[in-house]
Amino acid sequence: MLEWLSEVFWQERLWFPEGLGWADLEDRDGRVYAKPRDLWVAVPIAIMFLLIRQVFERFVATPLALMLGVKEIVRRRVAYNQTLESHYCNESKKPTQSSVVKMCKETGWTERHVQRWFRRRRNQDRPNVLKKFCEACWRFTFYLLSFIGGLYALIDKPWLYDLEEMWKGFPTLTLLPSQYWYYMLELGFYLSLLFSVASDVKRKDFKEHIIHHVATITLISFSWCVNYIRAGTLIMFVHDSADYLLESAKMFNYARWKNACNYIFILFAAIFIVTRLIVFPFRIMYCTWVYPVTLYAPFFGYYFLNGLLLVLQCLHIFWAVIVIRMALRFLTTDWSVEDERSDKDETDDSGEEDEGMKNGERKKNRPIQNGQPTYNNNHSKKD
Repeated sequence: MLEWLSEVFWQERLWFPEGLGWADLEDRDGRVYAKPRDLWVAVPIAIMFLLIRQVFERFVATPLALMLGVKEIVRRRVAYNQTLESHYCNESKKPTQSSVVKMCKETGWTERHVQRWFRRRRNQDRPNVLKKFCEACWRFTFYLLSFIGGLYALIDKPWLYDLEEMWKGFPTLTLLPSQYWYYMLELGFYLSLLFSVASDVKRKDFKEHIIHHVATITLISFSWCVNYIRAGTLIMFVHDSADYLLESAKMFNYARWKNACNYIFILFAAIFIVTRLIVFPFRIMYCTWVYPVTLYAPFFGYYFLNGLLLVLQCLHIFWAVIVIRMALRFLTTDWSVEDERSDKDETDDSGEEDEGMKNGERKKNRPIQNGQPTYNNNHSKKD
């Protein structure tokens, strides 16, 4: 059965234009081509990235965070209560009023006591700023190095300047060492992100990130198998050109370097819009969607490639709306830019735990410092 499925899946008519096939990608005359079995190299690379990340976050990112003034907040742990913990884990982290009343009867607590327990329990699970800074620092380092590596691999290649060159001689395009490592490192990194998704900070756009990672891994793997190497390197380079700026802006945001964060974010927004909404759809997708049909009749691999690119473009539009909204907020007001795409719902509200207490009760449900309520950078009250 497996052999039959393999034969059906790898049919030449699915992945190549008519008259071409796997035999055209056999190494000969000193020319080396990409092969599907090469992709297994990305698995140990992904594991290596996970190990390097642990060392990097502990010995590089954490000291850097402390140097920039980012401190780890130790939050007060709530007293264990079986009834409330069961509701928190199995039903809802934000109980309805009727649920609160029911739990009050079961525990003998007041409504305010139950609500306070859930508020502190949510706060206990909320990732602290130091963890978010270390994650952003790790991604910033990789994206920056990847962008530099991609520039080195492509700077002298004709298809960087004339995109129609990416199809010249297809599919017999010789694999270069720089292309090999560019592909394997990128694929290994995105695999590592997928492996670590359970332990990373949960973002507002968690599902979109999962879709993005899966689509990226599939696109890199597919383009490697059928030798769309030139198109693949251009797509990866376009994506790497803006991502490191976003991560650096987030790092400065966590360190509360407001001006540096805002200016870097505006630069990121400009590059993001140009690369993801102009270059990617009107240049790269044009040369994968329109130009190939002037050379070959459409085939399944052609539709599959462009379908994956279309998924990425939909995600680009989704994120671009958020990015543009944030940029306009910064340009038209005095507000501080926050990472709505990832961190707005993850804001550390640990100040709730340090509120002033009077006769064992809260005076107000907002942070207190020096006897006065404090507000965030957006000039809005914390609830």
